[in-house]
Amino acid sequence: MRSVRYSVAASLDGYIAGPEGEFDWIPEDPTVDFEGLFARVDTVLLGRISYELVASMGAAPWKADTRVYVFSRTLEPSDHPKVTVVANEAERVVADLRAEAGEGEIWLFGGGVLFRSLMLAGQVDVVEVTVVPILLGGGVPLFAPGEGRFPLSLSGTHTYPSGMVTLSYVAEREAV
Repeated sequence: MRSVRYSVAASLDGYIAGPEGEFDWIPEDPTVDFEGLFARVDTVLLGRISYELVASMGAAPWKADTRVYVFSRTLEPSDHPKVTVVANEAERVVADLRAEAGEGEIWLFGGGVLFRSLMLAGQVDVVEVTVVPILLGGGVPLFAPGEGRFPLSLSGTHTYPSGMVTLSYVAEREAV
C-alpha cells in the first residue's frame, strides 16, 4: 500500500496561510532539502485553492512527470488538461491511488479541508508539520474544524537553523 503524506508549514498558532491566504511569513531556509522531499513523490493531491496558488507561482515545486490531482467541485476539467480534476468521491480516488503498485509517495499538498476529509476516511498515513516560529492570530487552519479526534504517534523531529521545527507523526487508522 502506497502512503499518503501531509507535509505542510504552519505557524505556531496552527495556521497554514495568513488571513488573506499569504505565506510570506514562511522563511526561506536553505537547509530544507526540497529535492530530497520531492524525490520520493510521484503523485500530488491539492485542493482548489492550493492548486490555484501553485499555478499562480508559475513552476510547481515537484518534478514535471508528477501526477497531480486537484479536488474541486468548481473547476472544469477541460480548462485544466495537465491535471486530473476530481469533483466527487475524493476518498475513493485516494484509496485507489494508495492501492496502486509502486513505492512512490502520494503528497497531500493542501489544504486543511481536504486533509480533514481524507483523515476521516483513514487515507492519510504520515502528518509532517514544520512549525514556523511566528504567531499569525488568524488565517487558514492546519486542520479544518469539525467532529472527531485523530490520534498521531510521533515518529521524528528536525530543527532548522531558522528556528523552524518539523514534527513527523504516523496517523492512527481510526478517529476517536
